[in-house]
Amino acid sequence: MAARNKEQEKPRDPRASLALLWGEQEQPTRGPKPKLSPQRIAAAAVELADGEGLDAVSMSKVAGGFGVSAMALYRYVPGKTELVELMVEAVLAEGPDLSGVPDGDWRAGAREWVRQCARVYSAHPWLLSATAMRRQVMGPRQLGWLDAALAALEPTGLGAAQRHQVFLLLVGLVRNLAQQVSDYDEEQDREWDRLTGELLARHADRFPALTRAIAEGAFDPAGVDPLDFGLDRILDGVEALMAVRE
Repeated sequence: MAARNKEQEKPRDPRASLALLWGEQEQPTRGPKPKLSPQRIAAAAVELADGEGLDAVSMSKVAGGFGVSAMALYRYVPGKTELVELMVEAVLAEGPDLSGVPDGDWRAGAREWVRQCARVYSAHPWLLSATAMRRQVMGPRQLGWLDAALAALEPTGLGAAQRHQVFLLLVGLVRNLAQQVSDYDEEQDREWDRLTGELLARHADRFPALTRAIAEGAFDPAGVDPLDFGLDRILDGVEALMAVRE
């Protein structure tokens, strides 16, 4: 066990992680046929994370589901970091499919991309923390989502850097709404409304714009789809940018 802990403290080899994600790792030519695979292990970890959250995923817990020791999994996956990367790849196999979008209709393409992306985040809330907005090792499926978004935006005529910035706005919208859903607690929300209402009743003169907005229903979500609203504003902004370029 001490040897394994010491091994885990070594710096990661990104080349080994990429090889694992892209299925380019060396395969053993001798010995018994492997009983498991990185893909089976990732699928089991996804099921665990969907039910209990990403923090519940550990090499030992996943191994227990297969009736083997944690050490047995290290033959296939170096550690939890690599396992999470494989989990991301596994769930992103669910899309994107933009085959039904009319050619050249960039708004429809972007809208469909966002809706499919939002469904994946809704089905797998742990994806938020697993794909934090940072440089990370990416597999073919994760890159496929980026490629599809950039392709959908090509008819806009915007430059590559601008299309990438639009992509960041789109995925940022999805992630922001997914975070709101993840953080929402109905009981706490009611308590917040009650306490805030009492505070504003006593200090309305200090926050006049907020008081008026609340009275006019600013925080009433009825009739407003936040995904549609945010997406329309982003796409309207892209159209405005296209008009300026013309």
